[in-house]
This record gives sequence, structure tokens and C-alpha cells, in this order.
Amino acid sequence: MDAITKPADVMSPGDAHTYRMPLPRLSLTPDGSHGPLDGAWWPRCDALELELPALVGSLDPAVGTVTRVTVDTASWPNAPQTVMAPGHVIEVSLTDLPSEAHAITLECGTIGRWELLVIPPDEPAGAAAHLLTAAADPENPLSAPRILALTEDGLDGEATWESEGGPGLT
Repeated sequence: MDAITKPADVMSPGDAHTYRMPLPRLSLTPDGSHGPLDGAWWPRCDALELELPALVGSLDPAVGTVTRVTVDTASWPNAPQTVMAPGHVIEVSLTDLPSEAHAITLECGTIGRWELLVIPPDEPAGAAAHLLTAAADPENPLSAPRILALTEDGLDGEATWESEGGPGLT
């Protein structure tokens, strides 16, 4: 799975005041998923209505249109029920399941579903860079809540990460 490098328009192209969101901070598993995660996304804020259009607009059009996303209520406490994306509306579902904490599930027309780790916007850049790389590793065996918890545990988490099959967060 590859991301496109062109940012998405948040408004219609004919609008004189078109604003382009910055490119999303996104890392996807190459050649499809081999584990519980298909990559990671590091949004700049917790306003899903601002962040989601840039995320879906940066995905390869071959994956199809993202029609629905599921996010956890703890990460997105003020998430709207729908979000306008370039050319369509995305339905937003909220979950309180611990297994889906710190994740976003994107339902796409062509490939089905993607699950991405959602890195908290205030995560330090160094830790976020490690998480972006680790979650997109095809050999990653960990879910979103587990990989984030291990990173927050620091060096002890790193040893556990490696013992569970991960390549380490160094």
C-alpha cells in the first residue's frame, strides 16, 4: 500500500479560498498487511473533521473510496457522525472496545479494511517516528494498543516488544 504525496483539497477546487491541509504523517505496510496493523497515522490534532480528509485524500485511488471509519472515543472525544472528504461523505463510528483503542479502521471500496495505529498528536517526534516505522513493519505482530503501550513503557517495553517478535523500537 502506498500513499500519494499530493495533499487533499478540503474545499472544492473552484473555491478562491481553497485550503490544503498539510500532507498526513502516515506510514503504510508495503504490499498489503501481514499483521494486525496496516500502518500508522500521526494526526496533528484531535479534530477528526480536519484530519480525516487529508488522510483519505492521500491514499492511492486504487484502494477505492473510504466510506466509513471507526475510531475510539478516547482518542476522538468530539468526533462528528460524518466527515466531508474530497468528493464524498465518510460515516464515522465510535467504539469503546479496548482492542480498538488508538486505532482507526478505514473501510474502502476495493481492498476492504485497513487498520492503522493512531499516534497521539502530542507524541514526541522521536517516539512518533519509531511508531510510524514499527506499525508499518510487515513482521509486526502487535495490535495498536499493545504497540503504543510498549513504546510508553520505554526500555522495558522494548525488550518485551522484541520478545513478542517485533524488530525493536530503536
